[in-house]
Amino acid sequence: MKNIKALTLDDVKRIAAAAEAEARAQGWAVSIAVCDGGGHALWLQRMDGAPLMSAAVAPEKARTCVLTGKPSKAFEDMVNNGRIAALAMPVVPLEGGEPIVVDGTIVGAVGVSGVKAGEDAQVARAGVAALAEVM
Repeated sequence: MKNIKALTLDDVKRIAAAAEAEARAQGWAVSIAVCDGGGHALWLQRMDGAPLMSAAVAPEKARTCVLTGKPSKAFEDMVNNGRIAALAMPVVPLEGGEPIVVDGTIVGAVGVSGVKAGEDAQVARAGVAALAEVM
């Protein structure tokens, strides 16, 4: 059997707080989602003023990362480079999802939606970085 680390509620709160702090520092209103290593929701928040649809998109960006082990941008890039068959995959091909990797294993992911794609990813990476700081 393999031992795999799992996110705790404290980890998730730390990730979400760091992502929210980054969004606020930039003046962005976004939705932030964190999922576990199975792609199941652990956290979802929609900041005041964030687009309504962002609350549906952010968790799917996170889930995409867990299912594939890659940032969701990888699939946006596939589509933008002409691989439209990627649209048939059960993933959201939009930048803004970042996997959380511990000891080489995906233990969860952060998905952010509400602003430009690269800005969503910036906020998600800030959340992931906050966990790395305590490990």
